[in-house]
Amino acid sequence: MRLLIGACLSLAVLTANAHAASILFVGNSFTFGALSAAQDYRTGEVHDLNPPDSDGHTLGGMPAIFKEFTKEAGLDYDVSLETVGGMGLDFHYKEKLPLLDRAWDVAVLQSYSTLDADKPGNPSLLIQFARKFDKVFHARNPDVKIYLDATWSRADLTYPDKTPWHGKDIQQMGLDVAKGYDAARDASPGIAGVVPVGLAWNRAFAAGVADPNPYDGITPGQINLWASDSYHASEFGYYLE
Repeated sequence: MRLLIGACLSLAVLTANAHAASILFVGNSFTFGALSAAQDYRTGEVHDLNPPDSDGHTLGGMPAIFKEFTKEAGLDYDVSLETVGGMGLDFHYKEKLPLLDRAWDVAVLQSYSTLDADKPGNPSLLIQFARKFDKVFHARNPDVKIYLDATWSRADLTYPDKTPWHGKDIQQMGLDVAKGYDAARDASPGIAGVVPVGLAWNRAFAAGVADPNPYDGITPGQINLWASDSYHASEFGYYLE
């Protein structure tokens, strides 16, 4: 986990400028921290580009955790997020582009958890719309650094019968998702890299830090990276992200 935090801060250092570097996170519930305390974490420290809900609430999520890491390191970053639950990059491009079409210093893009809601494991949509965002952001700022956020294996799509990754090792979905994001990076030369969140989860399973199967109970001394639905992340999972 210290390695991942170090990588996070290294990203911040690489983007340092005389002014507060602007960092945009685009994603869905995996970014805004659904079903955990992360969702409401330090919402005043980040800019939620979508309007507040009917109660006036905005979102913090993983971007707010990232912001706190940078503050603790003595860094100053202007962090924004644009998130909609259950959506991929295709939705954000088609429906939210007016909010996003700005000169960002860094953009971190996260798409649907299975790459394609209708075709689990197929990276074609991700590749197509990562390329579109690459062109839009570089048109605004030729020096922007774009990263793709490759998400984790879903226990709910691995252990129950008749699910896309049933019968495979829990690490396989994370590997497949990472492969799809790698393909999207390779197809868009302007994308700086892939943040290997799912592979970090796999490492936590392999090292015995996290329990790989929430359906048979959590082994004493291990953490559960998933929330109660075995789909979204727990506070531990969002912290690792």
